[in-house]
Amino acid sequence: MQTILITGGAGFVGASLALEFKARYPQNKVLCLDNLKRRGSELNLPRLKAAGIEFIHGDIRIQTDIEAAGPFDLMVECSAEPSALAGYGGSPDYLLATNVTGTMHCLEACRRHRAALIFLSTSRVYPWNPIRNLPYKETKTRFEPNDFQNIPGISSTGISETFPLNGPRTLYGATKLASELLITEYADMYGIKAIVNRCGVLTGPWQMGKVDQGFMALWVASHFFGRTLSYIGFGGNGRQVRDVLHVKDLFELLDRQISDLSTHSGAVYNVGGGEVLSLSLMELTALVQEATGRKILFKSDPETRPGDIPWYITDIRAVTSATGWQPRMTPDEIVGEITSWIDQNQESLKHIL
Repeated sequence: MQTILITGGAGFVGASLALEFKARYPQNKVLCLDNLKRRGSELNLPRLKAAGIEFIHGDIRIQTDIEAAGPFDLMVECSAEPSALAGYGGSPDYLLATNVTGTMHCLEACRRHRAALIFLSTSRVYPWNPIRNLPYKETKTRFEPNDFQNIPGISSTGISETFPLNGPRTLYGATKLASELLITEYADMYGIKAIVNRCGVLTGPWQMGKVDQGFMALWVASHFFGRTLSYIGFGGNGRQVRDVLHVKDLFELLDRQISDLSTHSGAVYNVGGGEVLSLSLMELTALVQEATGRKILFKSDPETRPGDIPWYITDIRAVTSATGWQPRMTPDEIVGEITSWIDQNQESLKHIL
């Protein structure tokens, strides 16, 4: 893989992966294409330049912008409108154009250059209703399902790739699933080597966290700068559970997959921190308070947002069995790293985070 093109390459995930690729394989050419729409992505441009990574200001909605990048051997597709709330109360035009039309343009570029593709999909492809309607018990700090009712693909280990796909999943989840279907057809018709990774919560420094995406960085920043947070939905007590994955652990998985593309091509994997690296919002608050030494005001909003779920843990047994990969960064280590990053970059971050 002499030339790697990363779409969404100035965003949190794209830039982080680009820097890891360049550090491990300095002889390779790494290109980052991004439209810089998300506030804060411009802060990554000096980091990319210092590492010898070429930045291309372009938009995957515009096919000629991708063509301007020139030939490449591997595309890592990180570009997306990533909010599960996108489209609610407004037009879904940007969401659909970026996440569906943009994927088609990326696939066309891979076809023309006979390049391989690693596509970062999402756990949001799984319908929310059967997950929300599981019977849950409340422990002191989190929700835990107490009966899986013989639903395929779900257990105490988490949600696996065999979980049924019938039902609404948010427009965001629908666009990513549509992209997965396009990838399957392009791979079959044109022989493109492609891997789909359905990622859960990705996190780490340089993530410009917001209410609808990037909650770990948002939590740390809100404590650091003394801003109010809310526990939203499911009674408003912060017992919702997710597993988290540091972006460097994601890179280690991609590196293994790329080294054996023929084996993994056509595979769809659930990728996340797994059961061991899960936590609730209430548990995250305790970690952040310890790391920052600060407490803030929390509001309670018991009304549940559209498409939200009280519990999601990624069952990573399939990807671990296929690659031997295991995530390593723990939630407390991640919180500590994000806290240090914000502390060292206060002036540039306080008006963004």
